[in-house]
Amino acid sequence: MTTSGDFAAVIATAEALGQRFALTARHYDETGEFPFANFDALHEAGLLGLVTAVEHGGLGGGLTEALAVISAIARGEPSTALVLSMHYNQHYSLRVSGQWPKHLVERVTKANRDGVALINAAQVEPRVGSPSHGALPETIARRVGDAWRITGHKTYATGIPLLRWVSVLAVTDEPEPRLGSFLVPTDADGIRVEKTWNATGMRATNSDDLILDDVAIPLDDALDLAPAGEGLKRDERVGAWYFTLVPAIYDGAARGARDWLIDFATSRAPASLGAPLSTVPRIQDGIGQIEAWLTVNRRLLRSIAEDFDAGRPFGPDAAAVKHTVIENAVAATTLALELGGNPGINRDNPLERHHRDALSGRAHAPQNNLIRTMLAKAALGRHAAAPAVPIEPVPVRPRLQPRLAIVSR
Repeated sequence: MTTSGDFAAVIATAEALGQRFALTARHYDETGEFPFANFDALHEAGLLGLVTAVEHGGLGGGLTEALAVISAIARGEPSTALVLSMHYNQHYSLRVSGQWPKHLVERVTKANRDGVALINAAQVEPRVGSPSHGALPETIARRVGDAWRITGHKTYATGIPLLRWVSVLAVTDEPEPRLGSFLVPTDADGIRVEKTWNATGMRATNSDDLILDDVAIPLDDALDLAPAGEGLKRDERVGAWYFTLVPAIYDGAARGARDWLIDFATSRAPASLGAPLSTVPRIQDGIGQIEAWLTVNRRLLRSIAEDFDAGRPFGPDAAAVKHTVIENAVAATTLALELGGNPGINRDNPLERHHRDALSGRAHAPQNNLIRTMLAKAALGRHAAAPAVPIEPVPVRPRLQPRLAIVSR
């Protein structure tokens, strides 16, 4: 395994794996199969422990390193990158949040060292939707003796075929209900998966429904329980991981589209043109526009990751970056399709797949309208909080007469 300080080698390994994963991405898209082999390769390379604490056998990477790895994997196979990003989110929370009991940290990190043992959260529900909308989940945790018994229905359990654990958001049935997460092993009695994932993009994520029917876990396997009336509390700083890694996946899809378009434009030379398509001004202009979008994306994502790792404040900027990066990725793949013409929409080529994957980015909560509302409220709040400071106008001076006479002709 690469040492914790050798992140250049780690990122190079991720880039090589991304190129390998691109070779089978079409297969997973067409079949909807889960890419088990990709996660075997990630484990063998030590990348499943990228952000896990060093004392628990990981590499101790930060958001900057996670961003580089996710971007490299997403450029080859975005579905694998999405599952990996969720795994990273959970392992970074294990490392820094202080909300995870020590025995759960030991259990999860040991399994991560020993093999492919992925973890993700399950929060979205069919009737309630995402907790980002403010409603409490309908999943109930009942205290029975020395166990919690959990019953509920979760949707979009991304990566479920390979998850070892799911952190399930639920409300207790106590006289004063509490809201929190419960670490549920996926091999527990009472769990079943409903195959519901049939999306147009990101097909290999297998984001199916998870049904929990009176699933028993120890009382000590709950975390962050707090009065339900206070709602779901999120660490705004740690939220930067979600707001950075998720858009990076769709930026990766757009970069895959850009790569194909450039290869196509430089190798395709229609007889009527007598030169490669890359010599056509319209094609050059379009590729330049795509480069502009992707350059902005790279700079924005990197700035949030570096600010986070350095402990600098960024406020609502992370949400604005998610909004912008995903919209730029959609715009880039849409333009690439236009420039690619008929070959671009041929399913024998990857361009239309990159476009479908990029469009999927808009489905991640919070959606763009909620982000814009949040940004507007933040701006209005700053305006309301700003003290009214009298401003002295700059005095207007009389115009000086020119030293030289101006003669009209």
